Amino acid sequence: MIMSPAANLGLRRSALAAAWIVAVWQAAALGAEDAPPGQAAGGLGAGGETVTAPAEPVDAELLAEKALESEEAEEDSGGLPGGGQLDLPRIDLWDLTKRGGFLMVPLGLVSLLVVTFGLERMIALRRGKVLPPVLFDGLRRLAGQKGGLDPRRAYALCNKYPSSASRVLRAMLVRLGRPHGEVEQAHRDANEREAGRLYANVRWLTLAVGIAPLLGLLGTVGGMIQAFFETVHLQPGANRADYLAEGIYKALVTTFAGLSIAIPAALLAHMFEGRIQRLFRELDEFILTLLPQLERFEGRLRGNHETIDVAEYPRNPIAREAVEPARRSPDPVKKP
Repeated sequence: MIMSPAANLGLRRSALAAAWIVAVWQAAALGAEDAPPGQAAGGLGAGGETVTAPAEPVDAELLAEKALESEEAEEDSGGLPGGGQLDLPRIDLWDLTKRGGFLMVPLGLVSLLVVTFGLERMIALRRGKVLPPVLFDGLRRLAGQKGGLDPRRAYALCNKYPSSASRVLRAMLVRLGRPHGEVEQAHRDANEREAGRLYANVRWLTLAVGIAPLLGLLGTVGGMIQAFFETVHLQPGANRADYLAEGIYKALVTTFAGLSIAIPAALLAHMFEGRIQRLFRELDEFILTLLPQLERFEGRLRGNHETIDVAEYPRNPIAREAVEPARRSPDPVKKP
């Protein structure tokens, strides 16, 4: 226990005063015991008077200092005689896990779920996988060409590098030529779809944050009920305090395990949510730079994204016949 300087000084003064009183009392008692009966300590004078021998001076402050030092040494030694230390056993985590009961099994499954989806989201939410730099570089080159951005080449480039960014851009390109409000609405809808897809596995981590402490609390409550029930039905004379303490520490194992799972899961979920929001902010900023290139096609182009150079863009996303089938003239009616 850490005491303030004022409290420590007051305790020291009290100990000195008590030790001084005890030393004076012991000196008086020793002087009385050493003198013969009916005679004070000393001898007889020449006239037969009793001469009291001067008592040796007692240093009360020195005795008080020694008493205080002995008390401090006893406190430092843990209250054991001879300055010994308590030899407490170490906690064995595996043995503690086994004592947690059957609820440690679902807690172990939840911890496995956190590790699995944590690693999966770390890989899936890399910036190069959500926002491929090669896609953005290609679109910037197309926008910088003479004549501006070619929607057919941009659509083919998005098909060549599939990602969340490419799917949002494709949703806008297929609305190209329609009113600007429809293009922006397509952008918002695609953003929501892709964000929901990226959040899908983060929700498992959020579930683990909520369910792991509840499972731990359930195990602790059940263990406490069992411990008190068994303590009440102990035989007379049994040490109820020790038995109850052992039951309580076993019951707290599940709460410790639940919190150990929930805290890392909460940190991972918060980190992934922040990463998704940051990536979509970067995507929105890039799309804002492309909007002036797309606005000039309003009312001029209606969903024809046939690629120009098949060798350069090998994937042909939408054929002309699939988007706008050719109008065929009806067969002439044969006259009889």
